[in-house]
Amino acid sequence: MLPIERQNRIKELILDKHNMKISELSKEIGVSEMTIHRDLKPLIDEGMVIKTFGGVTLATKNTSKNTVSEVCVFCSRKVNERLAYRIFLSNNKIEVACCAHCGLLRTRHLGDQVVQSICPDFLRQTTISAPLAWYVMDTSIQMGCCHPQVLTFEWKEHADKFVKGFGGNVYSYSEAMEVIFQKMNGNEQCCGKHH
Repeated sequence: MLPIERQNRIKELILDKHNMKISELSKEIGVSEMTIHRDLKPLIDEGMVIKTFGGVTLATKNTSKNTVSEVCVFCSRKVNERLAYRIFLSNNKIEVACCAHCGLLRTRHLGDQVVQSICPDFLRQTTISAPLAWYVMDTSIQMGCCHPQVLTFEWKEHADKFVKGFGGNVYSYSEAMEVIFQKMNGNEQCCGKHH
């Protein structure tokens, strides 16, 4: 099978199933996972699919990295990939928030519809599971996104060291969700916009 034929088959599978693991695509098409990664690159570049942890998912207008108009699902601010927070829903849709501030508020609002959330580790820029992350608020560093600002860290030790240098408080996922909600005082004003 030629690369273009494999890519067309991958497109068909993704359009049908919306998201798949690399290992599933490898078995389905009968080639190595490395070949699947190579075949996916043009599809990712054209914005048809986005990479997820261990797989790919069909891009929608709110998930395509190449879409200039990618905006936060919560505050409508343009999404900066360095801070982006992705929420995976039970209906196979993915919502993108501009930062952990909006991601936590949106996750709290969606409740049981949320299957998983991912965010970047602030220091290492690796993708991490949001429910396992540590959240820093009230730090002196300002990233130019929503207020109160929330930064995410994979390890509590890194969050604690960051706070030693730049001030702030460290929270677990559930604590951070409640604290940000309380800080918004039920008014839910973010970036100067009402929700």
